[in-house]
Amino acid sequence: MSAVILDGRAIASELLSSLKADVQKLNPKLVIVQVGEDPASASYIKQKIKACAEVGMRNEHIHLPTKCAREDLMRTVTALNQNPDVTGFIVQLPLPPHLTAFVPELIDAIDPKKDIDGFGAINIGHTFLGSEQLPPATPAGVIHILESSGIAIEGKRAVVVGRSNIVGKPLAIMLLNRHATVTICHTRTEELGRRTKEADILIAAVGKPKMITADMVKKGAVVIDVGMNRTEEGLIGDVDFKAVKEIASAITPVPGGVGPMTVASLIKNCVTAKKLQAGRSDV
Repeated sequence: MSAVILDGRAIASELLSSLKADVQKLNPKLVIVQVGEDPASASYIKQKIKACAEVGMRNEHIHLPTKCAREDLMRTVTALNQNPDVTGFIVQLPLPPHLTAFVPELIDAIDPKKDIDGFGAINIGHTFLGSEQLPPATPAGVIHILESSGIAIEGKRAVVVGRSNIVGKPLAIMLLNRHATVTICHTRTEELGRRTKEADILIAAVGKPKMITADMVKKGAVVIDVGMNRTEEGLIGDVDFKAVKEIASAITPVPGGVGPMTVASLIKNCVTAKKLQAGRSDV
């Protein structure tokens, strides 16, 4: 058996196409704040700007210097919060080392109505309570891949390997919201392979190349690889794709799986933010 490849690029393109009418009608604006010259960040920002162009969404890229002071970055966030023309904005992570400790405070400073990354406490709270108004983009992208591919979630055993605040934890909640039975594993989980082999839906989000091997996957499982690891082999995921695709029933590739869906989900959040700001209920 060879797995069905879940084409994130194609699914993302369909989602973006479905947003074009709302973008034209609502005229939202997305702003991306970048600090420094991290090459991975530059690549991700390029993808986001390209997606904006695809749907016709207004956008702005604010590029601050690597040695940007905390106060300058906070002034930028405050100005974006107060600008009525800005629908939503993100501060691209990671930040330079001298600002890393400031990230939680920075996220809290973003207006929840403009928090299209969905990282702030209020939007995480909405996700926890089931409303998922502005959910974190990567978990939302994973859910969209599953649902748009006709993969059942209700009643299934889902195992999420990874417990980050931006992927693992909120994704586990979103799966629970859809009535999956969820286990969260991480690098300190004992007998990790035994846990992952119980999964009907296995999601890897740990940032370790090829950590999930074929012997850790149940025959016929759906495998979603969130990992994006830059190695000498190129960009690879947390799953040993070549081996696991012979066991799984469906699997996402890296690249071309969850990555494009993260970008598309961010664009969707910006459209949703505009609707929420206008007091509309069709979100």
